[in-house]
Amino acid sequence: MIQHDHICTPGFVGERFTDRGYDLVLHQVVPKAHFRSPNVETQFPAPTSFDVIITMGAPWSVYDHETIGSWVLPELAMLRDAHVDHVPVFGICFGGQLLAAAHGGSVSRAGAPELGWVEIESDDESLVPGGEWFQWHYDRWELPDAATELARNANSSQAFILDRNLAVQFHPEMNSAILASWMATGGTEEMNALGRDVDELVRQTAERDASNRERAHKLVDLFLDHVAVRSEVGHG
Repeated sequence: MIQHDHICTPGFVGERFTDRGYDLVLHQVVPKAHFRSPNVETQFPAPTSFDVIITMGAPWSVYDHETIGSWVLPELAMLRDAHVDHVPVFGICFGGQLLAAAHGGSVSRAGAPELGWVEIESDDESLVPGGEWFQWHYDRWELPDAATELARNANSSQAFILDRNLAVQFHPEMNSAILASWMATGGTEEMNALGRDVDELVRQTAERDASNRERAHKLVDLFLDHVAVRSEVGHG
């Protein structure tokens, strides 16, 4: 699990991988002490050392090479290597945008940010369930040519599959503890700047902790059972 900072933690997603018998190995890219100066050096392990790669969210932009180029470019190369070696990848928000950029798509500023619980429409409930998922992003991807879009809303594409890669724009791992850490590291200021109600978001998230755990666990199961096991790259 590639954890890009100290606040985008595994949550319900990591919990379900552990339930399914996986040993969760965390590779944290940016230490807490460098959160405000994230252009650090890191050495990504070889994809073939793992059965699955999960690449998590981050508060930065995939295309902001001035801020995070020291590690985002090597990570893009590592994700391409994973694809060549048939290692399944599950990309979450920033991680999904990385998958898009790594495989010939692009990432740019979205027309509007999405912060909070947002409705998405799914083409295939057997891969990505529709409904409300937690979102916190300012950017959007353009699909790689080889990708199949699975979900969207009026603002942006929300999920795609590309061989053994699954990208989602939302945060299935979200729970109240993670949200609290985001609020404490700039999230409150972001919400206030957009005129959003912080207390309401905290309340909504607390109310959804149990149901979102179930939905996150289901999404992980769908990834493991229907995407990660695709027997031949390029074919369903």
